[in-house]
Amino acid sequence: MDDCLDGSSNGYAGRMEVIEGRSGRRQRSEAERAGIAAESLWPGARVVDVARRHGVTRWQVYDWRKKLAAGKLAVPDEMMSEPTFAALVVETPPEKPGKPSAPSPARRIELTLSDVTLLVEADIDEEQLTRVIRAIRAGAR
Repeated sequence: MDDCLDGSSNGYAGRMEVIEGRSGRRQRSEAERAGIAAESLWPGARVVDVARRHGVTRWQVYDWRKKLAAGKLAVPDEMMSEPTFAALVVETPPEKPGKPSAPSPARRIELTLSDVTLLVEADIDEEQLTRVIRAIRAGAR
């Protein structure tokens, strides 16, 4: 009985070509993965949209988010260099009848991030305020 399944009985099987090079899979750096995961955490961002924009699957994004939360991925400094603030709303107190209201100097600033309200002095250092906001955001995850 002949054990050859696909062809010639004289031992010649045909031509085989080996192609070397990229496998088609993109290797992303840790910074890229962390950046994509962080982008998916922005308010209003949808994981499926972020994944499509970067050419990855949503399961990869979920995996990278889990690693980011566990501290196995670090968000690049470029993404965290500028704090993002909410829109500023200034409310004027209602005037009392018969008395014009004099403007009072602002001494404190009240910021609400997620469910945390932060009350700081108006002359707080910008870098210190940025660190505090980052800490609040990291703790809210």
